[in-house]
Amino acid sequence: MRIQGELRKLGIRVSASSIRRVLRQHGLGPVPRSGPTWSEFLRSQAHSVLATDFFTVDTLALKQLYVLFVIELSTREVHILGVTGHPTGAFVTQVARNLVGDLSDRGRSIKYLIRDRDTKFTASFDEVFRSERTRVIKTPVRSPRANAYAERWVRTVRTECLDWLLILSQGHLERALREYVSHYNQQRPHRGIELDAPARAAASTPPALQHVGRHDVLGGLIHEYYAVAA
Repeated sequence: MRIQGELRKLGIRVSASSIRRVLRQHGLGPVPRSGPTWSEFLRSQAHSVLATDFFTVDTLALKQLYVLFVIELSTREVHILGVTGHPTGAFVTQVARNLVGDLSDRGRSIKYLIRDRDTKFTASFDEVFRSERTRVIKTPVRSPRANAYAERWVRTVRTECLDWLLILSQGHLERALREYVSHYNQQRPHRGIELDAPARAAASTPPALQHVGRHDVLGGLIHEYYAVAA
């Protein structure tokens, strides 16, 4: 296409397919990329990248609630930042401040925050991260795969939790998400991190397996299993 444009400036009109055919006949392929692909960038920088997004949940009273969360790309650990029926600029800015304070307390340094171009993410939201020297990266328009980690988690929380519950109120949703996220971070094996759980602490050698215990989550919707020593 670039060659086609240069030729057009000279008054020569030729189709892009004809140019491609000539290049191939002479063994000339596409110009090599000058930098890493998006996937390569995410893998190399995962330890210092967060991805964020909203998703919606409808209550039994047909009230729509908005959930804002972040996911750490290196560990897949998820943090629910807030639930609201009115995602105003003040709301997103305050939860951003809360997140930055929490990361600072944990000694975490984040270089990049990936988000889509939803208008609910205001300039003041971005400024909270920029003030901490975190670069906010906006995904291209209509490119959900550019924020694939966040999109995948939304699908997971829906299929494993929310699609099986009738949400009564904002408080009910917050309790359900709190319990599910605790299970997701602490107990759920994740294929992307070699079947470990995102926030599982480095534990000592488990006891010799004699019995298996079970803990029910969300009223038995999800089961957690653990080894019980003799």
